[in-house]
Amino acid sequence: MHYVRTILVLLALYLALTGNLQFSNIVVGVLVAGLVSLLLRPQRGRMAARRIPGALWAMIRYIAILAADVVKSGIEVARIVLDPALPIRPGIVAIEAGCESELAQALSAHALSITPGELVIGIDEAGTMYTHCLDATHAAEYAAEAQQMRRTLLSKIFA
Repeated sequence: MHYVRTILVLLALYLALTGNLQFSNIVVGVLVAGLVSLLLRPQRGRMAARRIPGALWAMIRYIAILAADVVKSGIEVARIVLDPALPIRPGIVAIEAGCESELAQALSAHALSITPGELVIGIDEAGTMYTHCLDATHAAEYAAEAQQMRRTLLSKIFA
């Protein structure tokens, strides 16, 4: 039954975003919502009402910090690219995801990948993300600190 609720919510969101209520679009929406709910495998149970404000605040902080990281990294990559000496020291850095939820681990990898100058190229069974960095000299300590912050916020959101 919880799959039906998830599918209905996703279908309503899909129809609201497309703004098209034709029968063919509704069928496509049901198929997309069904596929997404199968991929996400929603868990039974409800979030305790007392956790909602903390999770919402953690989500707002996560999005704000991610946006700031994207802007800061974009400026840094532009500085590197525009420098005539092209001061890059590329390398691959291993970063522990440390997230219990697969969704939290995927969001953490996504946060690393959308940040300019970094790209997650693989995740092993233990949850270690192998990330290619334009400047790997200081990336390990920065990545560990940033990942700890992401892990804390994502655990508040998904726990």
